[in-house]
Amino acid sequence: MSEKPIAEGGASYAAAGVDIEAGDRAVELMKEWVKKAQRPEVLGGLGGFAGLFDASALKNYERPLLASATDGVGTKVDIARQLGVYDSIGHDLVAMVMDDIVVCGAEPLFMTDYICVGKVHPERVAAIVKGIAEGCVLAGCALVGGETAEHPGLLGEDDFDVAGAGTGVVEADRLLGADRIRTGDAVIAMASSGLHSNGYSLVRHVLLNQAGLALDAHIEDLGRTLGEELLEPTKIYSLDCLALMRTTEVHAFSHITGGGLAANLARVVPDELHAIVDRSTWTPAPIFDLVGRTGSVERLELEKTLNMGVGMIAIVPQESVDVALTTLADREVDAWVAGEITDRGEHPTGAALIGDYAS
Repeated sequence: MSEKPIAEGGASYAAAGVDIEAGDRAVELMKEWVKKAQRPEVLGGLGGFAGLFDASALKNYERPLLASATDGVGTKVDIARQLGVYDSIGHDLVAMVMDDIVVCGAEPLFMTDYICVGKVHPERVAAIVKGIAEGCVLAGCALVGGETAEHPGLLGEDDFDVAGAGTGVVEADRLLGADRIRTGDAVIAMASSGLHSNGYSLVRHVLLNQAGLALDAHIEDLGRTLGEELLEPTKIYSLDCLALMRTTEVHAFSHITGGGLAANLARVVPDELHAIVDRSTWTPAPIFDLVGRTGSVERLELEKTLNMGVGMIAIVPQESVDVALTTLADREVDAWVAGEITDRGEHPTGAALIGDYAS
């Protein structure tokens, strides 16, 4: 039986597809961006085994509750890969993590990221981290560290994925949620910037696979190319929500992600109450209609999958509506009263959408 000859010089990590020097180069390139996403509580710099955050800052709290969340961006990363655009996907990652954290009323503190690639291209990795750092600035949190992993043989050379985890803090007696919601509360909707980071498996299937649309094709209804629309960064609402909490009374938030508006709103509504949202109070952006028309997707399926133009919900007492809308307008957030909280009555518990969308 013949034996396979051993390569001269023996096996090596580099020969197996892992380039440590490229990884070191990526770290050097990303350092300038990580420095921009800091808070005074962060200790040390990039390159340690763990990120350090000075918890003595929490001594000012009577009873601090730590909130944590983790998430990714889903198949939206494949749009970035196809277009070769890597510096915006990090905004999506921060939004998915930190906007979940702020829902309970917590202030975002810090975040870590995980970037997995088939092959380390230092400039690409640095561009991804640039987007994450910029997103952290928009969320008011620090980027304290992360990990870049090279997985040759499992991922193609241009393939990548991103994930992240974040931590926030809220005073126990300011914790938001279902127990604060009352009959008559107003449901304030905050506009999304587009598809955000959910439903891309459906969107890609309909627009790219079924319809065969090209990412560089100019779509008249969108006013730009399809790729530009699909890569529109997810709106980060963290500081807007915290501003609402400072200026007026807020009972709950709901981050509208996978599952759509009704399902995510239902997650914060107590069993004895019901949320009614009137579709006629807003017009979804053209991308939602494009997906629906092109794929003959039923409205219920669209609403279960996509945000349909609403990225965050604030539930406030009626007397807080005017201040809430003014606060959001001052922060250039498009917001409106979209519904109200009612007694359960004949309705099932949760939330329901009524009426037709405004044209």
